[in-house]
Amino acid sequence: MKLLVLAGGFGTRLQSVLSGTPKALANIEGVPFLALQLENWVSQGVQSFVFLLHHQADDIIDFLSGVEGTLLRGCEVVTLVEPEPLDTGGAVGYAVTELGLEEDFLVVNADTWLGSGIRMLEMSCAPAIAVVHLDNVHRYGVVEIEHKHRVAAFQEKNAKGSSGWINAGLCRLSAETFRNWDGSSISLEKQIFPHLASSGKLSAVPITADFIDIGIPEDYQKFCRWSKQGREDTF
Repeated sequence: MKLLVLAGGFGTRLQSVLSGTPKALANIEGVPFLALQLENWVSQGVQSFVFLLHHQADDIIDFLSGVEGTLLRGCEVVTLVEPEPLDTGGAVGYAVTELGLEEDFLVVNADTWLGSGIRMLEMSCAPAIAVVHLDNVHRYGVVEIEHKHRVAAFQEKNAKGSSGWINAGLCRLSAETFRNWDGSSISLEKQIFPHLASSGKLSAVPITADFIDIGIPEDYQKFCRWSKQGREDTF
């Protein structure tokens, strides 16, 4: 199954510590974050990648070219550069249109580390999102889950820091969902997922794995420390 990697964002919140480096290539103890991601994804059986790019796309393409014979040996690799920022849903719609996708596929955030979950999503039915349970969800919206893991709704972020289930940045989607995409910018998280949930079609797949979104300096530094310590303890 193809893995579509969302790697076209501007990474504005992280630029204070990245000094112009694309977020996907953030330096983790001398290794680009995307290299660690590729190791993780390939170890879970992924062999077909589609990288959805826009901001600093050439830097990421150069990196991918450099690891074709190592990290990506034996893998199918496609890169797509959006003509303009299309947000997460638009990026997927663009890929479906440009590649003529007909089958289900997985979508993952390039800047979100999730230690496992690929195989569980491959065994699920589209549309489905991976969710993880956190003790403190103040940075994220909460996923409300009903009987049989059906997603009921998404709550906005709140400052209370309560526990709950959150979107883990990995999902399985059907090409049919994007069949009528009109070429406009659209968000998976703010538009497509809530619409699927409101129609009773979206399932949650609980994952027990290390999870962190490196999108802000505090969590980027946390991931760096975790990596330096051997990635053995949980966050």
